[in-house]
Amino acid sequence: MHRTANPLLAALIATTMAVAAAASQPLPFPPKPYTAVAITLPPASTDESFTAFRAALAAVAKRRVYTELEPLVRTQDFFWDRDFGQGFNDHTFDPRRPAVDNLAAAIQLEHRNGNGWRLLAAFAAETTIEPLVSHPGVVCAPAQPSYNGVAFARLLDATYTGSGDWAFPRADKTPVRNTPEPRPAAIGTLGLHFVRFLGFEGPDSMPSPGRTQWARIATPNAKIGFVAPGSLMSFTAERLCYIKELVGWRIAGYIAGGN
Repeated sequence: MHRTANPLLAALIATTMAVAAAASQPLPFPPKPYTAVAITLPPASTDESFTAFRAALAAVAKRRVYTELEPLVRTQDFFWDRDFGQGFNDHTFDPRRPAVDNLAAAIQLEHRNGNGWRLLAAFAAETTIEPLVSHPGVVCAPAQPSYNGVAFARLLDATYTGSGDWAFPRADKTPVRNTPEPRPAAIGTLGLHFVRFLGFEGPDSMPSPGRTQWARIATPNAKIGFVAPGSLMSFTAERLCYIKELVGWRIAGYIAGGN
């Protein structure tokens, strides 16, 4: 089995799933059937100290107390990858300000009624981690699955697609519905394999597509359907990174969603 390159890593996929595609629009080139490429989901971390740290992070995210977040963030060498801002402002990395302030800017902690706190809570719930090769000693969550790289490359060639056109489910037997809502009966299920990603159902201006929007997908038999928010991941998904120091675990950095 082959591990995908880390984006920086290389890209949880090489173009971003953050570009929303309205499901009501017809596809110029309807997907054709494809051969599913299997994935193996990463195991959960067994480090009890990391579990305890995630619990502490979840508690802080629930209380939304900035001063309690600060000691959970590494004070030196904090990094923010895929910083797409221009110049020094509230939405770009600034080496002159404290690490916790850069983290707050990166995840837009207090924007949209505290959306960043909800994101921290979601990261705290992630149990899988993997090394970030560009930063020794650092691990990031969530981890990526394993898969056959040769088979995936053949899939891209056969479908004339790039890695950004594909996603993978976070769990086995993910329900697929014919409309982007939970009420309709499932028209099928996704197994543990790559799935053709066709965009998100919802307004393009919606922040962080994927966390609250339904994903439009094509199954291996080319049937179009929708899966619930948060059910899929891409190679370019945002990730929170950690390091274990003498004083314990700390947040070491953030990788934004996108290329």
